[in-house]
Amino acid sequence: MFISESWLRSLINPELSTEELCHRLTMSGLEVEGVEPVAPAFEGVVVAEVKEVGPHPNADKLRICQVDDGSGELVQVVCGAPNAAAGTKVPMARVGAVLPGDFKIKKGKLRGEASHGMLCSARELGITDEHEGLMILDDSMEIGTNIRDALNLDDNIIEFKLTP
Repeated sequence: MFISESWLRSLINPELSTEELCHRLTMSGLEVEGVEPVAPAFEGVVVAEVKEVGPHPNADKLRICQVDDGSGELVQVVCGAPNAAAGTKVPMARVGAVLPGDFKIKKGKLRGEASHGMLCSARELGITDEHEGLMILDDSMEIGTNIRDALNLDDNIIEFKLTP
């Protein structure tokens, strides 16, 4: 059985570390088999809204997106995802972000066009194995919010062993 640590702490919230909480649960008869983070470590990713999507002049499969990342100015990002569309909210790794696997986001050019960040799929963030395009976020999410906070990614999943 899998339970979110944050959900468990919403019911009971002892001032214990995750490790101590799991130890005490095991000692009380609920054997904890393991603890896994919801998502791997990454930083510099925010909720962003794609404002415009246009063709890339030098590549058929790339598009140029104008993105609002909450910084006050639109940011140009070159993107190859088939589902990039104006009006959608997506995770955006800003220049300087570090994604899982120590992948650092730098300002660069793709086929001659400037790109100031990266629009991300759930797979690129290490959340799921799905890679069908950008991770589409709920419209209610506030632009510029750290994606870890917006999606509660700093949580752990506690696995309990079930005894028959």
